[in-house]
Amino acid sequence: MTTLRESTLREQLYDRRRRLEAAMVGFDETAQLQNLLQEVDSALSRIDDGSFGLCEVCHDTIEADRLLADPLVRFCLDHLTQSERRALERDLDLAARIQGALLPQRHLEFGGWEIHYRYEPAGPVSGDYCDVVVPGVDSEDLYFVFGDVSGKGISASILMSHLKAIFRGLIELGLPLDELVARANRLFCESTIATHYATLVCGRVTRSGQLEVCNAGHLPPLLVQGKVVTPLPATGLPVGLFSSGDYSLKKMQVGSGGLLFLYTDGLSEARDNSDEEYGDARLGALLARHPNTGAEMLTQACLEDLAAFQAGAPRNDDLAIMAIRRMP
Repeated sequence: MTTLRESTLREQLYDRRRRLEAAMVGFDETAQLQNLLQEVDSALSRIDDGSFGLCEVCHDTIEADRLLADPLVRFCLDHLTQSERRALERDLDLAARIQGALLPQRHLEFGGWEIHYRYEPAGPVSGDYCDVVVPGVDSEDLYFVFGDVSGKGISASILMSHLKAIFRGLIELGLPLDELVARANRLFCESTIATHYATLVCGRVTRSGQLEVCNAGHLPPLLVQGKVVTPLPATGLPVGLFSSGDYSLKKMQVGSGGLLFLYTDGLSEARDNSDEEYGDARLGALLARHPNTGAEMLTQACLEDLAAFQAGAPRNDDLAIMAIRRMP
């Protein structure tokens, strides 16, 4: 465990201890609180003696996302009791259903644009972030947010949901895009632990065909106009790294049939049986071969090309792709 993560978890545990002690004042049934207090003290002792994060049965490392979600965890997944396994399975099933309900409509047409995405978690839940927002009935603009929260599993999915709530609230204020991302960054920094951050692209399209993009440290979205594919590099750091981060944006006019393609590293870093990466170059070539293709057909072509490349090789990362196309 890194020193930074250890320090952060220690602070979390001390905060829990203070809250438990405060809750016990004037509380009649204190037995449960006393047990929780003992678990917190035990976790602090494990940090001091260097055994924190090790399974008490096999002494292997406990899954990082479980520790970050609950620093009181003492056993790895292989050594949970049957009742603990059933409880975890129920929780994962519920988390997957909740996350699925938070995703936007898969295909949307608005103001001369069409958006289609595919979202495929490697496990029950994902830290990939995908959202489409029309602020109001009379809105002339459509917003999209797409990215990847650091980490995997439950903790990443919880942070993804938190980030979604932040952006949904701020978009309603009608802020300039660069200010919107800067405020989201500050709020995310203030409400999450220091080891977590997110790369993301936040953008807006208008009925007149204008596209605005703010890229907070994410993989460059690809602007496709005809057979010309142009990457749009980052305009700021990932959100959650520094609360005072500044962001700039790019503005461009998109012609009829032009589109923006966004993806997470579950696509670009996917590997075949020879351990070769799919890569940005292959993706760019694929997009150039499909000029003026509809958003849904293009995402399907991308997934088919990925499947052909991997040829049955196992996938070990979450995958999300999104195509935003100005309709003819």
